[in-house]
Amino acid sequence: MMLYRARPGRRTFRPVVGRLPAGMSGTVAFGAFAALVAALAVVGELHATWFALGAFAALCALLGAVSRPVAAPLVAGTGWLFFNGFVVHRHATLEWGGAGVEGARLGLFTAAALVLSLPAALPRRKVRVRLLPAPDHPRSAGD
Repeated sequence: MMLYRARPGRRTFRPVVGRLPAGMSGTVAFGAFAALVAALAVVGELHATWFALGAFAALCALLGAVSRPVAAPLVAGTGWLFFNGFVVHRHATLEWGGAGVEGARLGLFTAAALVLSLPAALPRRKVRVRLLPAPDHPRSAGD
């Protein structure tokens, strides 16, 4: 009797990767962005340039690779706070530069964090279920 049949979606095997939950991703992102700001200060690139923006986007993508997709807005928000406070305005002050500019930066950081976290959220295999009809058993006359 066959109850179900499983058919793998691909030939390549993708093992399950343990991803960080949202709270832990935020904690790791806070420390990683603080270290990035310190590294940019040592290199002398603590200015609002394409290099600094690219470094923050790359770190968002790296953090997205170890986080769950639900943590992407938290990682992007933390990256935006450090970028705005220490790179753009330089004295740990947050200022709003307009919805277009700040929204584009936040959208870039969110997209970078989602790029590597979404493929891990895809299902690994599809299970096809075929329901079998229940056999009709004649009841005995004594029941």
